Amino acid sequence: MVSLVSALTRDELEARLYEAEETLRAIREGEIDAVVIKGGTTEQVFTLEGDGHSYRTFMEAMDIGAAAFDADGQLLYANQALCNLLDQPASELSGQALLGMLDAVNQTTFRRLLTQALRERQSSEIHVRVGDSERSFLLTGAPIDFGIVSGVAITFTDISEREQTAAARESERLARSVLASANEAVIVCDRSGMVTHINGAAERICAEGPIGKRFEEAIALTFADAAELMSGADIVAMAVGGTPVQGLEAAVKTSAVDVTDVMISAAPLVVSGDRTQGCVVTLINLSQRKAAERRQTLLMGELDHRVKNTLAMVLAISARTASHERTIEDFQKSFSGRIQALAATHTLLSNASWENLQIKDVLSVELAPYATLSSGRITIEGLDISVDSKTAVSLGLVFHELTTNAVKYGALSTRAGKLSVRRIGLLDDGALQIEWEERGGPLVTPPTVSGFGQTLISRSLGSGPNGGTKLEYRPTGVVCQILIPKYGHFHS
Repeated sequence: MVSLVSALTRDELEARLYEAEETLRAIREGEIDAVVIKGGTTEQVFTLEGDGHSYRTFMEAMDIGAAAFDADGQLLYANQALCNLLDQPASELSGQALLGMLDAVNQTTFRRLLTQALRERQSSEIHVRVGDSERSFLLTGAPIDFGIVSGVAITFTDISEREQTAAARESERLARSVLASANEAVIVCDRSGMVTHINGAAERICAEGPIGKRFEEAIALTFADAAELMSGADIVAMAVGGTPVQGLEAAVKTSAVDVTDVMISAAPLVVSGDRTQGCVVTLINLSQRKAAERRQTLLMGELDHRVKNTLAMVLAISARTASHERTIEDFQKSFSGRIQALAATHTLLSNASWENLQIKDVLSVELAPYATLSSGRITIEGLDISVDSKTAVSLGLVFHELTTNAVKYGALSTRAGKLSVRRIGLLDDGALQIEWEERGGPLVTPPTVSGFGQTLISRSLGSGPNGGTKLEYRPTGVVCQILIPKYGHFHS
């Protein structure tokens, strides 16, 4: 039945409507003889019944899914290939059943294709839930005429595998980007424990050519607390088995002499579904943290040592001061002054992190309460020399006793008095010589009784040729030769 539609009367239109309805019924019941498929400016006529030229025979011969729809989206016919793709029997794919398999977004895409394909060839992609998986189809629609009834012929090409391959490639690209961007060492292993991927940070601590090697061969791990019970293979086995490993500390031997401390974590690698495909191992470099911990341990030990030495020194100062003072008031004054001198030196050492403290700083702290360096009465030369903490404490006590004596009886007790503290030089044995010289003060006479201050001065830096002090009571002023032994580790 082929007919051309021109200007028609109402009766003729009603007749044509009846004819169209009959045509649709005939198509559904297999009574139509032929179908016309329009492709651009050409038309092809296929019979719906008969031998090898039948339209249904044509559709069934196609390897891809194919279906015919009317202008309202009613499914008129679907071939067996489409039924297989959608996992639905032909009896279930009638009317609007196919649209019912789509969500709102894909229904909109499908209806738009039907509308546009009534006029010209169109293509679109849709996604359909088939069983437990989502399938992707490329739809190609073209106009089709069943007598006077227009419709659309649509082919369904399954592109799920192609999209999955593309998605896998994209996932692989993203995974490699993540690996390359990670600061921590990352190693990926398959289910058998073979290394499949590795980033730059891991390459620096792994054996040469780790890809394709077993994890325990690719990286040499030792566990300090469980060397006999734990290995790299055990970590991989646990992670592949579904048990994550977190925060294990180990050492990695990167060369014959170099060892790097690391923290290891491992997790199962699940690519799709619930099946574990391998594991991901991350190693965080702990070298800096371990170095800080070792430094802290050393500092705590050094602090403990220094506190004990300081307490012993305080006790010694207390006992010696008490044995040389006549009254409680005199003891309190002398003892407090010496403890304050000790505290001042300790404050300097603390501010300098107990290293690289200069002699001029120790001297300035002791002189500060009595005279300023800018007054012109005090001259300091060549004392910008760093000494270790032990030498700094000893010098602090020596300078305190000399300063206290100068304020009470010597150059700093009068306005005309002057003080010079200067570096003389290095002796042959490596000792540093410093001279304390007072001038312009009262006439000096040697004391008849040696006090604790003199004892402290003479003993603080040791005795003998390598260190110590030599105190002279010259009439013009006290002169003290200070020798700092080589073990003081001084440097300018």
